[in-house]
Amino acid sequence: MSRTPQSHLDAAAVNRPLRGRVAIAGAATYGCGEAPGMDDMTLLVRAAHAAVADAGLTMQDIDGLATCSVNASMWTMPVIEHLGINPTYVDGTMIGGSSFIAHLLPAIRALKAGQCKAVLVCYGSAQRSATFGRKEGVAARRFLDPQPYEHPYEPVLPVAAYALAAARHMHEFGTTREQLAEVAVAARAWAQKNPEAFMRDPLTIEDVLSARQIASPLTVRDCCLVTDGGGAIVLTRAERARDLPNPPVYVLGNATAIWNRQISCMPDLTTTAAAQSGAQAFAMAGLRAADMDMAQVYDAFTINTLLFLEDLGFCAKGEGGAFVQGGGIAPGGRLAVNTNGGGLSCVHPGMYGIFALIEAVRQLRGEAGARQLNQHRTAVVHGNGGTLSSQSTAVLGTAETL
Repeated sequence: MSRTPQSHLDAAAVNRPLRGRVAIAGAATYGCGEAPGMDDMTLLVRAAHAAVADAGLTMQDIDGLATCSVNASMWTMPVIEHLGINPTYVDGTMIGGSSFIAHLLPAIRALKAGQCKAVLVCYGSAQRSATFGRKEGVAARRFLDPQPYEHPYEPVLPVAAYALAAARHMHEFGTTREQLAEVAVAARAWAQKNPEAFMRDPLTIEDVLSARQIASPLTVRDCCLVTDGGGAIVLTRAERARDLPNPPVYVLGNATAIWNRQISCMPDLTTTAAAQSGAQAFAMAGLRAADMDMAQVYDAFTINTLLFLEDLGFCAKGEGGAFVQGGGIAPGGRLAVNTNGGGLSCVHPGMYGIFALIEAVRQLRGEAGARQLNQHRTAVVHGNGGTLSSQSTAVLGTAETL
């Protein structure tokens, strides 16, 4: 009997009518890397204005807002103040780095119902430049986000949790350190094609293995960056998006699943709730992993990419290591994964999900420059929050997929 929870939602029946009814009409980033002198709100506001302009709209056209912050529980309210908007739809759901992908389906329902006409999904974080340090953040989180089965042992979270999952995957399936390192090397190869990426120096498997160890078996090169950055997208109904300046990127499927908060409460350390969110998003879209031209997945740590490729259906459980080996997800490999360089080499300001969405939009619109894929009709975008806690999957496509 499976140890993982089972969902009885028939996503194809319930959500298929929403397939392609809403599109991403605008997308932008701002201040990725280092943004000295800027705070979270400044980065968010500048990214938001850029995304709205990219959509051919003005801020006064925005009547829906979805946003959240690691540091502020009532973040939607000051964002509304700073943007000068009066939204009729507001979503402040905060489930970690997957939040911005999870914001899609509720926004689709609001747009379809006529509650709003244009939804801004936005995020900003000056995590790298912030004066409020990691030590203070960890101390505050013990009170704001208690984890009673883990905090008493004072693990270095989140890295210790992901190291636990990596160690279990290695034990259970024979995954090697070299295979984990392949994920970081592939991300860096993509980053070298992206002028916006924070780290573009060459990286080898040996560089990853010999780097400073953070939590066994993971070294610092198995871990995501700590950067600043802001990102935003604009959602409208499909018929409106077709009249705006850029080619619409249609939301074909979206689903979110949460099985645990603490890593110690995961039913199975080698299977995440992405197995559920992915299946339901693909069911809504009427597509499969094999139909995807690319995968933009939340690579906070190298083990994430293996787990999500397995759970989303690109390979069988336990075969993620073999799938990425030999440049399998690097430029020219069997599957284009994290074509901007991902959280490992491009940008990771606390929460990465919005940036995975933006990279998919750029690829699907044919705007990715030197890293542009020849075939770019479909994309799966997957977000992760907490310590393999929340999982949200989106399937995006061009007009050809409708």
